[in-house]
Amino acid sequence: MAEVVVGEDGVPRCWWGAGDALRSYHDLEWGRPVADDNRLFEKLCLEGFQSGLSWLTILRKRENFRRAFKSFDVDTVARFNLRTVERLLQDAGIVRNRAKIEATINNARRCRELRKESGSLAAYVWSFEPAATGVAPTDAAKVLSKDLKRRGWAFVGPTTVFSFMEAMGLVNNHLAGCAAHDEVDRLRATFQRPE
Repeated sequence: MAEVVVGEDGVPRCWWGAGDALRSYHDLEWGRPVADDNRLFEKLCLEGFQSGLSWLTILRKRENFRRAFKSFDVDTVARFNLRTVERLLQDAGIVRNRAKIEATINNARRCRELRKESGSLAAYVWSFEPAATGVAPTDAAKVLSKDLKRRGWAFVGPTTVFSFMEAMGLVNNHLAGCAAHDEVDRLRATFQRPE
């Protein structure tokens, strides 16, 4: 399989984003730097739900997840209770996995604690940016994963965290030759890192 694929529209893309199903996500979202706490929290949660599944499965259910988890508003999700868990387990529009649902609620509670300490989830996450720390991206993901786990987060293993970092722009893993690669580099160069 070629690494970069030129589509019918003449645009070169990473091989995984060349098909219709993931093209929009590849072209408009993946790798663009994000500093919004709710979007960061959503992505961490969805990456956890994706564990053992394909990202396309999660992407197709994303609007259902947003509805079920109240747009991933951290304070709202942190107030979910056992009754909410039971309701979510009946929601065919999401991945009905008790451990992942409970992890999302737990992570919202841990996120509230983290925000009190760091000011925002964004400031915390971006402090692990590999380019800023001089650490290799996969090593930075391991360090972030370990720290999140130390803080009581769940479903945040190194692979999950690395996928999150790629998607949220902490690293630019668009392939050289992909049209989005240079665009993401420009966005990262002008991106105001949260403090």
